[in-house]
Amino acid sequence: MKHKLMSHRKAALLYVILCVLSAGAGVFVFRPSQATSTLKTAALPLAHVVDVPLPGRATRLDYESFDSVRHLLFIAHLGDSEVIVFDTQNSRVVARIGNIADVHGVLVVPELSRVYASATGTNEVVAIDEATFKITARVPGGVYPDGMAYAPDTRKLYVSDETGGTETVIDTQSNRRTNTIQLGGTIGNTQYDAASRHIFVNAQSRQKLVEIDPSDDAVVAQIDLPGAKGNHGLYIVPQLHLAFVACEDNARLLELNLLTHKVVQSFDVGDHPDVLAFDPGPGTLYVAGEAGVVSMLTVGTSTVSKTGEGSIGPNAHVVGVDPSTHRVYFPLKNVDGRPLLRVMAPR
Repeated sequence: MKHKLMSHRKAALLYVILCVLSAGAGVFVFRPSQATSTLKTAALPLAHVVDVPLPGRATRLDYESFDSVRHLLFIAHLGDSEVIVFDTQNSRVVARIGNIADVHGVLVVPELSRVYASATGTNEVVAIDEATFKITARVPGGVYPDGMAYAPDTRKLYVSDETGGTETVIDTQSNRRTNTIQLGGTIGNTQYDAASRHIFVNAQSRQKLVEIDPSDDAVVAQIDLPGAKGNHGLYIVPQLHLAFVACEDNARLLELNLLTHKVVQSFDVGDHPDVLAFDPGPGTLYVAGEAGVVSMLTVGTSTVSKTGEGSIGPNAHVVGVDPSTHRVYFPLKNVDGRPLLRVMAPR
């Protein structure tokens, strides 16, 4: 018995010595978590800053919108029918706004101190007071309200009715629906162009980008998008008169000149691209896809080029950026059984 005890002690001592030596040599082996192993595959010029647990269940997270003045990130937790409010300065959740059924889109309008969320479960657009996080109004949003854009000159909110084939127009002063613009087919995302002061909408099933004048809600152009299949995601860089269109059915990103209405370039991106975000300082465009792959492009005054592509995490189809810190925010619905916010930064 004494001999066996000494043998066990020697074995344990030898194991400790080996662990110390291995650690010192930098070859100590451990079993990585899902989060760690996912990040090792990311061939992107991004560094991992932190993973912050999010409240609620491991269900789908959708759009997000950032208020750079208040440093608040609003995240649509679709599967839990609530909007999560995240303080980016203190890296913590500060509020959960519930009773927004199947929330898809979320858009903060800082000048109104208001947040709008599209609730597809009740086919409404929900207005939220940004100071109190209280719901202040509910407005009919069509058949399947999704993405939103705000036109500041007319103080109108434009809402994509994805399966209804229309664009819902809401007067933000009265929070009432004032118009329904017939577009036809499946509708993708909606964006405001500060250069033309017009609204642009993806007519997804017709391979077109529709231009709307907010002064009278008239359709002024229907731009053909050759090479597009399922043009859903959209981002506009007004100072360069460029629109970037993400095509979910053929994993392409189109660069469109808004002055000539011509597609300039087409890029391969990750499967099922969805949300786009832009960091104006370095001119970095992020394209996030349902497959968890994120593509990065540099948008210059004369050229656009792809700079990286890699896996961020499971179902990383949403991206937001803080232009002051250049940090990038990816809400992930299920990492090791729970939702989290993955924060990255350029290397």
